[in-house]
Amino acid sequence: QVQLVESGGGLVQAGGSLRLSCAASGRFISTYPMGWFRQAPGKEREFIAALSWTGTNPYYTDSVRGRFTISRDNAKNTVYLQMNSLKPEDTAVYYCAADRSNHYSWTASKPTYWGQGTQVTVSS
Repeated sequence: QVQLVESGGGLVQAGGSLRLSCAASGRFISTYPMGWFRQAPGKEREFIAALSWTGTNPYYTDSVRGRFTISRDNAKNTVYLQMNSLKPEDTAVYYCAADRSNHYSWTASKPTYWGQGTQVTVSS
């Protein structure tokens, strides 16, 4: 059983920064690719970023590339999302995700495991 628990969301002004964390537990979780999605009100859940179980090969959606950085610490079973230069359109609930499948496929095929989500609100 895989469990994912996000933290670090909150309210920030445009141009500010936040760092999200996702603590993972479960057998073999350190060998799974992990990543982040977000869902704004009235919109579908969208892929943001993911990386391999070794912490390499990060993959970002175009709207956050250059502003967000994903990383992981397998010793702590934790994945992070550093978000800089935040914009009001980044406002959403952010979800941590994990799956055995290659993370490059996650834009088409959603991961199996999800956290409960953490709210990020960016004010203008």
